[in-house]
Amino acid sequence: QVQLVESGGGLVQPGGSLRLSCAASRIIFSLYTMGWYRQAPGKQRELVARITHGHDTDHADSVKGRFTISRDNAENTVCLQMNSLKPEDTAVYYCNAHTVLPTMPDYWGQGTQVTVSS
Repeated sequence: QVQLVESGGGLVQPGGSLRLSCAASRIIFSLYTMGWYRQAPGKQRELVARITHGHDTDHADSVKGRFTISRDNAENTVCLQMNSLKPEDTAVYYCNAHTVLPTMPDYWGQGTQVTVSS
């Protein structure tokens, strides 16, 4: 019954901004590194950014300086602030929860569409 629900996607002009949110339910949030992935039609899913429970972050080279991942451990949420958006950022963005514990699986949200177009 673990659930990850993304929100905040939509249509935005090039150079604009969006803020994605992911709410996690029925999860021991402290055990998971949270991440944002994206997948464009016909393309492989790729890592955008990830953040540990201790707030260590990693951003893909393609989004460094433009996107910022954050998490609120009290609210079980992870966000992705996206600035200076480009058409190539267009994709479905997925929230991911990952743990190294072998007895616990990873989880994925259903995704939210981000379209960058003029």
